[in-house]
Amino acid sequence: MTAAAPIRVVAFGGGHGLSASLRALRHCARDLPLDITAIVTVGDDGGSSGRLRAERDALLPPGDLRQALAALAADHPTARRTAALMQHRFAAMPGREAARVAVPAQGAGKTAPLPLDRITVRGPRVERRADRSKDSLAGHAVGNLLLLGLIEMLGDPVAALDHAAEMVGAQGRVLPMARHAVGIEADVSGGEGEPVTVRGQHSVAVADGRVTALRLVPADPPACPEAIAAVSRADWLIFGPGSWYTSVLPHLLVPELAAAIVASPARRLVTLNLSADRETSGLSTADHLAALHWYLPELRVDAVLADARWAGEPEPVRAAARELGAELVLAPVAVADGSPRHDPESLGVALVPVLGAAR
Repeated sequence: MTAAAPIRVVAFGGGHGLSASLRALRHCARDLPLDITAIVTVGDDGGSSGRLRAERDALLPPGDLRQALAALAADHPTARRTAALMQHRFAAMPGREAARVAVPAQGAGKTAPLPLDRITVRGPRVERRADRSKDSLAGHAVGNLLLLGLIEMLGDPVAALDHAAEMVGAQGRVLPMARHAVGIEADVSGGEGEPVTVRGQHSVAVADGRVTALRLVPADPPACPEAIAAVSRADWLIFGPGSWYTSVLPHLLVPELAAAIVASPARRLVTLNLSADRETSGLSTADHLAALHWYLPELRVDAVLADARWAGEPEPVRAAARELGAELVLAPVAVADGSPRHDPESLGVALVPVLGAAR
């Protein structure tokens, strides 16, 4: 008997949202043959990733890529332990504090703090002054340093990610949305006066006010060719859950990738967040869908998945889904403790009939 051809699924996002989606797809794989590819945003400039971008001029911020690899890790004990090692974060040594860095804020002519201080800023250069009371490893995840080393050693981020995927027996492939790190920039309105421009993924994520415009810096980063190829041959493209402005929408702002998404013969699914976070404060569930249309008007969607308990009044959400050409699917996908977090197993159960509908 010939085995069924796998369903080629491409999931877009970053951070914890993409991790939940990938873990859900792993659950789906028990019932459906899946070929999973994660395409990860590369705008992170906070925490360990931000430090590596500032200190080492890292080609890619590794944090979200690391989380995707861990989410796809095989269930074999060695693979799980390797994934746990990659997720391990160094604590500060007793008597020392985590180092911090300061770099020039984009376009401001001032110094914006990122985790590492004792830095002297002279023009565009950043010079480090040694401070033995600081712990340079504190706060770094082992996997971030591993990916940085692989990228430097191999000179190819995709080859580095493929090698790291082998180390954890990844049940899928992890790719960056662009070949190098990007900046995220937003205009944020506080309700009075002109919007303020906020620069940096972390700053946008925690900014007070409503995002009125979102941009990448540079505006036309080189898309990852392997990501473009995966999109072109996919059966399903999945967007969300995740931080809408800093993890989901950035993929639609890479021109080559956006064009591939529009041209792909794949079906498209949007998994909605369970609640607004700080960067989407004031946005309704329907507004999240409207934002997709705003940033990529040509985008057509086949299904929108939401949790009835968290989506609010369903009719506005259903109407917003129809504007994208989609059917609204309601299913219980939140964790049982009542917090606004997706449960990977419940999300996987909800995804099976959606992804398998065309078979």
